[in-house]
Parts: sequence; structure tokens; C-alpha cells
Amino acid sequence: MLDVGGPLIWPLLALAVIMVAIMLDKAYVYWRYTRPPTALRHLLADSEVSWNELDHFAATSDPQHHYVRFLRVILKNRQRPAWWTESRAGDEALLIQHALGRGLWVLETIVTAAPLLGLLGTIYGMMHAFSLFGAHGLVDPKGVTSGVATALIATALGLIVALIALFGFNYFSRLQSRTMDDLERAGTRLLDRARLEAGAEGAGV
Repeated sequence: MLDVGGPLIWPLLALAVIMVAIMLDKAYVYWRYTRPPTALRHLLADSEVSWNELDHFAATSDPQHHYVRFLRVILKNRQRPAWWTESRAGDEALLIQHALGRGLWVLETIVTAAPLLGLLGTIYGMMHAFSLFGAHGLVDPKGVTSGVATALIATALGLIVALIALFGFNYFSRLQSRTMDDLERAGTRLLDRARLEAGAEGAGV
């Protein structure tokens, strides 16, 4: 491919390497820091769970985990006014969203750039093939075949890279949206519970 594909194969391969690196990084981040812990799901689903249990879970879990980070913010500020807690939780959710979206713009750029580079390789290959036609007709038949091969290889590689990047971008964008929805539901549940308990204490007083 490198011998026949022409000079534009190199930037296409560079885009492919960047694409693979970003997708592996995103996969690791989601596997290591974004998978919702089963224990946390059970705690949030249990309406009888105490704040002390949630505090214990947050204190003994990985502080870099996105769900744990979000939970800690709510637990730390739950005694404050509801608007304050909601604001701090929203800020933390925004930081998490930015962390999850890091690198996605590169994949989106590759989706557009790879086919264009492939098209440029096609033009380069065809120009090379047509340049072999002289005043007396075809000068080098093998050269024409090589030029057509250059055009086809560059086009094919550009489309392959773009398709893989497109699937990766859509997949990780979907994971990001699902994670943010889960955080929003968990935060709403905890904030509503804190409001109810604060209202009950106020009524008791």
C-alpha cells in the first residue's frame, strides 16, 4: 500500500493512528472511570438507604471515578440550600461532560478529513496516469495502471478510516449522553430526597 498508494497514504495512516489512539483512550476511560458501579446503583435504588451508607461508599471508592466524584459533591453540600447544592452538582457534571467529550472533536474531524485526503490521492493518481499520455499515444501502460491503483488505494483507505472514525464517534457520543442522563437522574433523586428531609425537619421544628 505504501509503495503503490502514493504520498497521501502517509497522512491517511497518520489519521488512522490518531483515530485508534483516541478510541483506545476513550475505551479505557469509560471502562476505568465511567462504568456505573453496581453497588452505587443498588444504593440509589434503595429508598431506605441512609446518608451514612452513601458517605461510606463515596469515601471508600475511587475518587477519580466520575459517578463517585458527582456523588461526593452532592453529599458534601447536601446540608446547604437546595439551589447551592444543585449549582455545585451542575458544575461537577459539566466538568465530567468535558472530560468525556475530550478527543471526540478529533474523531469528528477525521470523519471529514479522511475522505477528502482520499479524494486528493485519487486526483494525484489520475493526474499521474494521464501524464503518461504523450503526443504519440500511451507511453507507459504499466505507469497508467500504477496511477489508477494509487487513486483507488487512496480512496479506499480514506473511506475506511472515515467509517471507523464515524462509528467510534457515534458510539462514544452515545455513551457520553447515557452517562450524563444517569448522573442527572441520580442527582435529581438525591436532591429531591435532601429537600424532603429538610422540609420534614422544618415542619417538625
